[in-house]
Amino acid sequence: MTISQRRPMITFTLVVIVSLLLAVLAYQVTVLTWTRAALQTHPTSIANATPTTSLANTIPTAVPTSNPPLSSITSPVLAPDVNPASVLGIDAGPPSLYPGIHWTRISYATCGSSPTGNALRQTIQFDHLQGVHVLLLFCQQASRLFNMGPINDVAQSGADAIECGNEQMKHNAYATFVQPADFARFFDICERTIHAANPGIPVLLGSVDPLVGGIDYGPLLDRVSYLDEMQNAMNSIVHPGGHWSWRSQKIGIIDSWHNGFPSQGVNSLGALLNFWAGQFGGDLGHHVWVIEGTGCVTGCGLGGTYDISVAHILTLILDVQTAKSFGVPFFYFSGEDFFQQGQGGFWPMGVLDGNGHPKGLRQDLGLGARALILSCPGGSVRVIAQEPLLAHLYNGCSVPGNYVSILAG
Repeated sequence: MTISQRRPMITFTLVVIVSLLLAVLAYQVTVLTWTRAALQTHPTSIANATPTTSLANTIPTAVPTSNPPLSSITSPVLAPDVNPASVLGIDAGPPSLYPGIHWTRISYATCGSSPTGNALRQTIQFDHLQGVHVLLLFCQQASRLFNMGPINDVAQSGADAIECGNEQMKHNAYATFVQPADFARFFDICERTIHAANPGIPVLLGSVDPLVGGIDYGPLLDRVSYLDEMQNAMNSIVHPGGHWSWRSQKIGIIDSWHNGFPSQGVNSLGALLNFWAGQFGGDLGHHVWVIEGTGCVTGCGLGGTYDISVAHILTLILDVQTAKSFGVPFFYFSGEDFFQQGQGGFWPMGVLDGNGHPKGLRQDLGLGARALILSCPGGSVRVIAQEPLLAHLYNGCSVPGNYVSILAG
């Protein structure tokens, strides 16, 4: 074939190759255009795809420093069949202040200055991220008892347990007392709303105001009479012909006495639990939550700083021992020292001082002035501060037999 004959063939081949390249390029551009259009029209198609990693590997381990959207935070709610003996907590505060304590007690805004709405839910979700469960106290407001706004907010909070009402039997300056029939209606609404959002979580039937076990026997019977009246109202007014019984419920109790001081023979909490065990016929752990266990400052016969300091630490130890022996949920009060105008002034009843700093076992002597060697499942542990002592007691450690003489000497 001559050169003149080859040129048309080469030209034809080049034309074919270029045409094929242009066709491939056009196809890719078309596909890319369709893909972009599809993503713009259906932006959720990729977002809703099943992730290839497990949820456990995507949960952050650090506490968020900003306010992320609620959808980005997991909020595991406690199983309804929680072991009561495992519910051992403290009042309020971020979990980072109380390492080793896996429950906290938070008060709703009706109890004072506390978060609501998204701020409340984020607080509880942050606790969950750190492995801490939450008991939420919902104080009743007698003038707005049936306001569904706060009730719905509490129900949707994500808390692991909720107390509907607080000290509803007490006549005081804060007007907490509610007539039994009114409280029956309030509790019915509160419990049903909570269980509609989180079926089966523990809902407490308010709480019994502080009384001294072994001494205030008459007032305790008055509280039983209140519950009986509430039960009658529930079955005659709220749900006529019903068979509701307060003895099938869970109630909160409060103890604030100098247990263990001046001797272990002083144990108001033990006497209170014995009383309620008689009312519930045993199985106390599924019926009584000690929502507040603490010592006292005024009106209980204590003297100066020495008495208050020794009574405080002995109360902490004996209260935990007593609650664990009965197998009941227990919350120590308080996390930090606080000042309350008109009610004794300064209350040095926290395991931390008012600035969140550690306190010595004998708070009048300072950090390190007294130490205890605890016997723990993993060996001996030396403690000199109150928060680690409480956490170790919760987690199975025990104090030495001569702890009273060490702390009181």
